Formats: sequence, C-alpha cells, structure tokens
Amino acid sequence: MAEFTTLIEDMAVAMRLGIHPHEAAPQRVLLSVWLTVDYPGVPADTIEAVLDYDRVHDGIRALADEGFALQETLVERVAALCLADARVRRVRVRSVKADVYPDARVGCEIVRGR
Repeated sequence: MAEFTTLIEDMAVAMRLGIHPHEAAPQRVLLSVWLTVDYPGVPADTIEAVLDYDRVHDGIRALADEGFALQETLVERVAALCLADARVRRVRVRSVKADVYPDARVGCEIVRGR
C-alpha cells in the first residue's frame, strides 16, 4: 500500500460567505485541502492512476458559486467532495476569510476520514 498526500494550498476564491451585512458581497476566501490518498502500490505515471486534483479544484469553484452563511458548512461540503473518491482515506480542509479584519484572518478547519 502506498500513501500519498495531495495538496491544494491557498486557493483564492471570491464568494459570498458570512452572516453579516458587509459580507453580502463576495469576499476573498482562501481554501487549503490536504488529502491522504491510498493506492495499492506506487501508481503508474498516468493521471488515470491517481487522484485528479482538477476534479477537487473545479468542485471547490462550483461550491464557491453557491455561497454559504458559515465557514463550517463550506469546509464540510469540501470534505464531502473529496471523500467521494474511495481512495481518499483522510481529508483536512481549511478556509480563511482573508480580508474580514484589517489585523487578522479568520478561518475554520475540519478533518474527516473513513
């Protein structure tokens, strides 16, 4: 068994996220995803043999288009997207509102596994 970690770090999306009136407009959100992926052995050097991170990237973009009230909901939905691939054993998802405060970033993180 070969265990790999596939990463998408600090993916910037503009989306509606939040409950406050000033968050009604899209804001910059940074998303990072760490996927622990199990393969039966060292995968062949083809995209068909491994997790295609384009699917995760595009799925995150589609979720961002939906918008959410809570970061907790966003990270849960991204985790579910990742776990749809049976080879993913564990996923950690972090969202960060990059510009909500002038002196701090605000985020949420979830870890899910099988």
